[in-house]
Amino acid sequence: MLIDSHCHLDRLDLNPYQNDFACFMAEVKNCQIEHLLCIAIDLEAYPAMLDLVADYPQISVSVGVHPNVSDGKEPSVEELITLGQSDKVIAIGETGLDYFRSSGDLAWQHQRFKNHIHAAKTLKKPLIIHTREAREDTLKLLATEGAAEVGGIIHCFTEDWAFAQQAIDLNFYISFSGIVTFNNAKAIHEVAKKVPAERFLIETDSPYLAPAPFRGRPNYPTYVRYVAERMANLRETSVEKIAAQSTENFYHLFNNKPVAEIDL
Repeated sequence: MLIDSHCHLDRLDLNPYQNDFACFMAEVKNCQIEHLLCIAIDLEAYPAMLDLVADYPQISVSVGVHPNVSDGKEPSVEELITLGQSDKVIAIGETGLDYFRSSGDLAWQHQRFKNHIHAAKTLKKPLIIHTREAREDTLKLLATEGAAEVGGIIHCFTEDWAFAQQAIDLNFYISFSGIVTFNNAKAIHEVAKKVPAERFLIETDSPYLAPAPFRGRPNYPTYVRYVAERMANLRETSVEKIAAQSTENFYHLFNNKPVAEIDL
């Protein structure tokens, strides 16, 4: 069984599924995907996202505002805590820093990041971290704001092994997306080979970043197997073992169960 640790279900193109979310979820089951973590991007779309997934116990959600969102409601610590108290919410984010799509004085982005970290610590729920061209400041804020207390996920990992090591030391997991299937992603391939077995997850980030052979097309959680297959190839093991280890890691992070390292 597989887990997609990061997807945006409210943003999927459901045309291939007769615009029927239940039809899509039937295909998820057919693909042996046992759990999905649906990630929030803003607060405006959040109520509708919750309504979409409310009847599916195999879907958990996060609450937060993406670092690139500049025209929506700014989340206060108090509001994040209130929304995050729901049993459906297992994580805070996605949050972090992005210097690629945002420029100028980014003090607001830093403060938003801090607010999410403070809320996560209060709720004792892990963080979902987005970082792009902001590696030093991301690691610095995670360290100085005490994010290691709750840990979390560096999602859609695109950094190098040195960054991964520091993130792991701060109690974070490394999550690999469809990018790991790209032939030119050599630095990410090296991290995928080296990351400790008990510290990796797999995701789609759907509807974005479809893996090979669907690159450039809409992405779906049902494609998470392609990420697992590439991870298995890089780590010279089986898809079944990658699926089992990443699933074990997910439940350890979010349920605080003892982690069992699979013999990869």
